Amino acid sequence: MEEAFILAQVRHGNVDAFTAVVEHYQMPIQRYLYRLTGDFDTAQDLAQDTFIQAYKHILTNNSDISFKAWLYRIATNNAFQHQRHKRLLSFIPFRKIEDTETPDEEYADHTIENITIKETLNKVPREQRICMVLHFMEGFKYREIAETLGISEEAVRKRVARGSDEFRRVYGSGGGM
Repeated sequence: MEEAFILAQVRHGNVDAFTAVVEHYQMPIQRYLYRLTGDFDTAQDLAQDTFIQAYKHILTNNSDISFKAWLYRIATNNAFQHQRHKRLLSFIPFRKIEDTETPDEEYADHTIENITIKETLNKVPREQRICMVLHFMEGFKYREIAETLGISEEAVRKRVARGSDEFRRVYGSGGGM
């Protein structure tokens, strides 16, 4: 997708051009928000809010950061706002269960592991969790995370490293459950 061209069309009044942006980013944004909220319906609502806000502000956004980073920043802010209202920010497990025809015992073991991972991740401080999810699960580079969150690359590195250390410490001590 040629973002610059599409965004230029939107800025010149071509409303339909924004459809291409939504189609390209809708699933990644929903998946990211689902990982932050742990609720599919909430993720869909927050994703919709993200795209509405992006569309409303696309004409005034002259930021130097990439559109992708800007969109994820809006999504992150929406998740923060949702967290303030709910006072709870949770994450889904790192892995999805791909094979639904696994034996019940294997499924149960996998589910227990996923619950342990989720609970352990919830014990990592919020700023570190967000950097970890963006890096490890969304595939963002440190520079992209820095742009998205409005912090330095060094701060991202430290948050990912400290969050990973804390995750390993808690997970290794059996503190996830």
